[in-house]
This record gives sequence, structure tokens and C-alpha cells, in this order.
Amino acid sequence: MMEESESLSSNFADDFADDNERNAELALRPKSLGEFVGQKRVASQINLVLTAARARKTPADHILLSGPPGLGKTTLAMIIANEMNAPIRITSGPAIQHAGDLASILSSLVEGEILFLDEIHRMSRPAEELLYMAMEDFRVDVIVGKGAGATAIPLSLPHFTLIGATTRAGLLPSPLRDRFGFTAQLDFYNDMELSEIVKRSAELLGAPISEEAILEIGSRSRGTPRVANRLLRRVRDYAEVHGSGQIDLESTSAALTMYEVDLLGLDRLDRTLLEVLVTKFGGGPVGLTTLAMSMGEDPETLESLAEPFLLRTGLLARTPRGRVATPSGWLHIGKTPPPAEPSIFDMPPSDA
Repeated sequence: MMEESESLSSNFADDFADDNERNAELALRPKSLGEFVGQKRVASQINLVLTAARARKTPADHILLSGPPGLGKTTLAMIIANEMNAPIRITSGPAIQHAGDLASILSSLVEGEILFLDEIHRMSRPAEELLYMAMEDFRVDVIVGKGAGATAIPLSLPHFTLIGATTRAGLLPSPLRDRFGFTAQLDFYNDMELSEIVKRSAELLGAPISEEAILEIGSRSRGTPRVANRLLRRVRDYAEVHGSGQIDLESTSAALTMYEVDLLGLDRLDRTLLEVLVTKFGGGPVGLTTLAMSMGEDPETLESLAEPFLLRTGLLARTPRGRVATPSGWLHIGKTPPPAEPSIFDMPPSDA
């Protein structure tokens, strides 16, 4: 009985911690385009779409937000709803595996409501085909009965705005992409934009922080606001437990070292990938599946979490034969890269 009680207490503590993390993340999100830091090109384009819609007193066109995780797609969807003074319904592609699931959601929308569909590329094919008609004609056909006796009953929908978010726009079929009135491609943030986000978040959290610490966290955040806010919260924890509560450069460096985030922003998974690639496979080339098995990781985990940042920083390269560690990748883990093989352009001309 005591063990069961302790287990319940542990589960409650975990749930409470998760709720705190989610609440902290929500509290740091900007509420308007004016508060939104970075993505100036996308923000100005969205502002134009929304301003025109408000002037016409109509719902905004359907919007597709595309880009890597953590760049603010969900935040932008909430901002759009706030700017349009419209309710927002949030769901995701994996949650809609049947056309009936989508039809139920669409039929319950109200005029002007915003439907935010995260990971839209993971919807089932029947649901996608139902969405085509809903986006273009604002109606769906509900199938009643089965077999030869089945009939399609058209159901009119209120005018709504669909905001789709995807990390892999290439997986969306062309008929679906073409039905969006505006597509926004979000880019990674630079260090100064991330530093501005860290400064704003620290003020909202009531955490005193020095300019040096702000710059340090921003430079190690992998170009991603979600990572910047997560690192800030961990550094704040360290400063409160091991220091005076003031976040300075010393406590920031110590905290990030403790959480295994290096000067470039690489974490344990990133460095392990490079180390295995160099020490076990001589720097490559090696296939992703073989590399993942050697690390005891899932290939999709490496492809979605580690590879994009390593490719962007030039520490890893993808070739037709597999993954290859670049000379910069070798040097980053303290190894000397092998001499480059001479190309035909480096060879001296022949006498013939």
C-alpha cells in the first residue's frame, strides 16, 4: 500500500512538473505581431493578409506555416487568432486518421473561427481529400449508409480560416498546398534575435540576468526560440540553487556545461553522432540506419533532432553514399581530419 501511495505521489509530481513547463512556455509566448521577435518578413506578410481581411470584414485566407520545430508556428497561429479577434480550435494531423473525425470538427466550427492543424502532413489520405472541398467550397459531403445504398449529403460549413503547420512541406500533396492563400516559410533566428527573446522571457519570468548571460544563452540556442527559452529556465534553476538567483555569465556557463550544451549549441546527442561517425566509421560515408543502430537510437530521431543542426553548422554532410563528418566536425570533437584526397583538378598537367 505504501509503495502504491509513493507511486501515485511520484506520478502526481511528474504531472505537476509537466504542467509547470507547459504553463511557463505559454506565459512566454507573445500575444501580438508587435511583440513577436524575428521573422520580420513573415510577420509583415501575415500582417498584410490580416489587415486586408479585417478591412473587408471577412475571415482571413487559409495560411500554411512551414519550418523546423520550435520557430514559432503555434505561437503565430495564436497571434493570428488574437489579431482577428476570433476563436481558435487546435488539433493535429496524427489525431485525424478518418474523414469522419475531420468532418465532426469542421461541422462544429462557427463563422470566422480559426482551425489550427499542426503536423498537417501527417493526416490520413481520406481526411486530406475531405479537406480540399472544405477549404475551397466550405462544404463537405457526409456519406450515409454503406455499399450500393450509400448516399452523399452535402453539408454547408461556416467560413473559417485553416492554419496548417508543417515541418516537412514537401510531404504535402500539391492539391492541398495550392489551396492555401498564403504560405510562410519560417527561418532560423540569428543570435541577436535570440538574445532579444531571452531578455524578454527573463523579464516575464522575473529573473535578473546580465547582458553577457543573455548573449551567451542566445548564441547556444541553435537558432531556435523554443531552445532559448528552455535553456533560460534551466540556467535560472541553476542560479537559484547554486547562486544568488542573479543569472550572470559564470552561472550560465556552469549550467550549460552541466546540461552538456557546448559553445556551438550541440548537445549530447549531436556530439555522440559525430563521435560515432568519426571513431567507428572513419568519418563516413555511412548510412543513417547503420549509424542509428551503432548509437542505439531511432533513425527518425537522428534525422529530425540532430542532423538539421549539424548540417546547418557545417559539421556534417549528406552524400549519395551516406553521412560524412566534415573537417570542421572532426575538429569540433578534438580529432584531426584525414588529408583530403586530391581531385583531378589538383593534379599537374601531363606532358602529352
